[in-house]
Amino acid sequence: MSATIIDGFQIAANVRGRVAKQVSELKKKGICPCLAVILVGEDPASISYVTGKEKALAEVGMTDKSIRLPADTKEQDLLNIIDELNDDKTVHGILVQLPLPKHINEEKVIMAINPEKDVDGFHPINVGNMVIGKKSYLPCTPHGVLVLLREMNIPTNGMHAVVVGRSNIVGKPLSILLSRKDINATVTICHTGTKNIAEHTRQADILIAAVGKAGVITADMIKPGATVIDVGVNRIPDSTKKSGFRLVGDVDFEAAKKVASFITPVPRGVGPMTIAMLMQNTLEAAQGK
Repeated sequence: MSATIIDGFQIAANVRGRVAKQVSELKKKGICPCLAVILVGEDPASISYVTGKEKALAEVGMTDKSIRLPADTKEQDLLNIIDELNDDKTVHGILVQLPLPKHINEEKVIMAINPEKDVDGFHPINVGNMVIGKKSYLPCTPHGVLVLLREMNIPTNGMHAVVVGRSNIVGKPLSILLSRKDINATVTICHTGTKNIAEHTRQADILIAAVGKAGVITADMIKPGATVIDVGVNRIPDSTKKSGFRLVGDVDFEAAKKVASFITPVPRGVGPMTIAMLMQNTLEAAQGK
């Protein structure tokens, strides 16, 4: 058997298309959704992500208020900029690209963003609302994973989902969202303290890898016929590429696709969905939802 490849690139394009139509309707009412993305420093991966977000904003017709700051920007200066954006009624969403330079406290920065403009879904108020099932901005990558499952008609009700990784950005929120009644999966979360992870992953109907280590999930760790969602994005050296590297996931893709029924590639899998759901969240912020 060979798995069906989940085309996150196309599904994300469909999401952006739906967002663009709603943005057009809002503009007729005199409202233009606006996202402010703040990038501090010159981290190559962060620059790539921000560039992708800027491209998506243009595509869906939103206003792009990107702010790029040098790596030596003082913490208080960044907090002052966030305060100004919080007060700016033309700005509907604020996103500070992580990671930040070491001299800036990320937690303090996240706390400074008005929860109503926290389209990343990282503020503790939004996280708390997500946990108890109240309306909130859902973290973009976990939300994107849920949309992929829904768009591919992959059943989740009563399924056993195993999430490998417990980051605040992906693993933890995803495990909570998967267990909500509308998804209704039974969830196991694995991490560095888990003994014999393969025993758990082989029980997964839906296996989600969010570790950040290339090829850590091998084919023998996958239950035949499982759905495999690879959230990992890792750079490995490749002299055949102009950049000198290529992107791979946390899953040994070539071997895993012979075992799984559905699988996301890297790139063009989960990655595009993250930006698409950011557009969705910014739209909802502009709509006042």
